[in-house]
Amino acid sequence: MSDKKPEPIKVLVVEDDGAARVGLQQLIRGWGFDVETAADGDEALQKSQTFRPAIVLTDLVMPKMSGLDLLRGLQQQGDHITTILLTAQGTVESAVEAIKQGAYDYLTKPVDLQRLKILLGKAVERQETLREVRMLRQQLREHGTFGALVGSSPEMRKIYHVIEQAAPTSASVLISGESGTGKELVAQTIHRLSPRAGSPYVPINCAAIPDTLLESELFGHEKGSFTGATERRQGCFELADHGTLFLDEIAEMTPPTQVKLLRVLQERSFRRLGGRTEQSVDIRVLAATNADPPTAVRDGKLREDLYYRLNVFEIKLPPLRERKDDLPLLIQGFINEFNLRNQRSVVSVEPRAMALLQAYSWPGNVRELRNIIERATIVAEGRFIEVGDLPPLAGGERGAPAPAGGLTAGTTVAEVERQLIFLTLQHTGGNKTRAAEMLGISLKTLHNKLNRLADEEKGEKSVDRSAVDG
Repeated sequence: MSDKKPEPIKVLVVEDDGAARVGLQQLIRGWGFDVETAADGDEALQKSQTFRPAIVLTDLVMPKMSGLDLLRGLQQQGDHITTILLTAQGTVESAVEAIKQGAYDYLTKPVDLQRLKILLGKAVERQETLREVRMLRQQLREHGTFGALVGSSPEMRKIYHVIEQAAPTSASVLISGESGTGKELVAQTIHRLSPRAGSPYVPINCAAIPDTLLESELFGHEKGSFTGATERRQGCFELADHGTLFLDEIAEMTPPTQVKLLRVLQERSFRRLGGRTEQSVDIRVLAATNADPPTAVRDGKLREDLYYRLNVFEIKLPPLRERKDDLPLLIQGFINEFNLRNQRSVVSVEPRAMALLQAYSWPGNVRELRNIIERATIVAEGRFIEVGDLPPLAGGERGAPAPAGGLTAGTTVAEVERQLIFLTLQHTGGNKTRAAEMLGISLKTLHNKLNRLADEEKGEKSVDRSAVDG
């Protein structure tokens, strides 16, 4: 085991005032950094070529070259440098403009030394994130993957770009897309690329928990706060402190709970059920919904103020049918995964079977594809997945009943929905959770639809019986 200590992070201080320059150099060096200085922007650009700093701390207003021009020069050199600006109160607007152009942050003069130390620490964390992103970009070029996300289509590259922008920050992200498109994978990737990666990642499915228990799951409760509360219990906000909380199916949360969630996001504090004291919390919230967010707001399922609070960054995942260029990559990735898991040796998919997979509309998206490829790798007798290895829903050539196959003009929407629900349940062998995923609705919504269909069926039988008796 090596006892070699890691190299100190390099910081370049750019300041035209000699006394301030030397003072900052000595201070920052005392914090454990390797520090060089430059008296102006030209000298800073030259030193950056040889010193290779990770962080540049620069005055905004300098002769010859401003801090903003220096920022642009560093970007043109292609260096992945974190730039922090020092600015007088009167030039804060210029500093804000510099942040829009890629600066990390700014400090007003006279410099708050404690704030500077914290900011340098965060800049170091950002450098770690940037290194990870560079590795993922290389992975994307070579293998068509971005962390756990697979695909190199233009649609997915746009997603990766937003993830790169959002991950180093603490801003909330709202992820939308049909069920099975990979919303939680996106959330996990954002957490992994964030400075919070070493802290907890806590996911919670708002649709899978009864309304009466969701508040307790989120905020925790004190002993005796309600019937059955036999001991104090931490909620997800406490468990995710200093980390990331992922709220899946946010639009399934009741309006009163949404109000309480909004308050926590604004105040960064909460109170356990039955508790009397406020508890501060440092978390990042990522949320997801399979509904279209503006439509959910319009329909009253998602509070407008909560929507805007969560939607600092928006990621809308495309359904698989809109990015079929990624099918071969996804399929090969799943084959490799299930070969390893199930001790199989499938090489690929034969052309006729691939044509069927390409022609299918994938209502269950990537999750459905994953399940089908897992089954196919198990049942395949040779080294290639053939048409006969695919289940009927994906293998139309085997006589699968397409969802609209038996419909005729004039069939009511309600009847189409009924047929689609029962066809999907038949395909999943009665597995309602799987059926809900394939249909792109929550499990709670599927149960509601099935209850309504059952009530309608009872009503029809009652009418039929009355007609017979009459």
